[in-house]
Parts: sequence; structure tokens; C-alpha cells
Amino acid sequence: MQRPVLGSLLLSSTDPERLRTWYATALDPAENTEVNGYRVLKFGDFHLFIDTRTDVADKNPEPGRVILNFDVADARAVVARMESAGVSWLAELEDRDGSLFATAIDPDGNFVQIIQLSEAHRAAM
Repeated sequence: MQRPVLGSLLLSSTDPERLRTWYATALDPAENTEVNGYRVLKFGDFHLFIDTRTDVADKNPEPGRVILNFDVADARAVVARMESAGVSWLAELEDRDGSLFATAIDPDGNFVQIIQLSEAHRAAM
């Protein structure tokens, strides 16, 4: 049996269009489409679905429960793009033993990490 592959995530919002605009502006997905009413952003082989739900709050009350991690080749360039889009930071870009990390907060209060792993950290994984 072939093992399952995590290929997408559904991010629910009371304002999905605002959320899609934020992710598209801040992170420049390879694709930004709509499929059967879902807003779909493609990052690498991963699809981020954004939809509306009435059973979620306007702001995520536990944003540390699930953190979206974006692996990037140039964290400084991505952070500069995000800053030009007016992103709020939980943790600004920092060097952690040769790897670069920053944590942004999307309009719904979710945490979004930008990660540029060093070659040493990649090899250790």
C-alpha cells in the first residue's frame, strides 16, 4: 500500500477573500485560483484551500495550535516582501544556529512561519 501524502490544508475564515488576498500578496503563490467555491493557493506541491465557515471565530483563539510553515530559499527576500505588504510579526527574522526563522500573524490571527534551513539542519533531518 502506498503511504498517504499530505497535499493540502483547509483554512477556514469568516472573511476568506481577505485571507486569500493576504496570503497571495504576502507569499506570492505559484497559483491563485477558485475551484468549486474554494479559494485555492498553490505553494510547491501543496494546496492551501481557503473557505468560509460559520462555526469559527473572526480571530483564532489558539494560533499556536497549528502553524503554517513555509520553507523558503531566501528568508530575507520573503520577509521584505511581507513587510512591504504590511504584515504583523509575532517574531521578526532571527538566526537560529545558521537557519533563519520569522513568524507572521495573518488577518485571522493564525501564525505563519518563514523558514530557511541551513544545509547542516537539512542534513540532520
